[in-house]
Amino acid sequence: MEETLASPKMEEIDLINSLEKISSKIPNRILKLEGFILKKNHKELLEIIIFKGFSSSTTHPIEMDLEKKVIEFDYKITNFKLYMSPLKETKDNFIRENQNSFFFLNQKNWI
Repeated sequence: MEETLASPKMEEIDLINSLEKISSKIPNRILKLEGFILKKNHKELLEIIIFKGFSSSTTHPIEMDLEKKVIEFDYKITNFKLYMSPLKETKDNFIRENQNSFFFLNQKNWI
């Protein structure tokens, strides 16, 4: 599985904020970002849910100030999963997944 680095190039794009903007235009989709935070000599699981233009982390505190990065730590996103909302107990709402962060920067891939 290829890892997507939060590199300076991606920070210029501001991946999470860009995905939030697309999410706000498509309110019946949920995008789950999976990866890890890099801390000294270990990795911690990172999971972020983007829904209706807002991010929420199930694993770490995130920044609510729009002028700051959502995640203040160095991190890597390794997988993106798209779901139809509302979430149900069945797997019927899963749409697609991709390891390439740029895939979901194209709004057409949210449909």
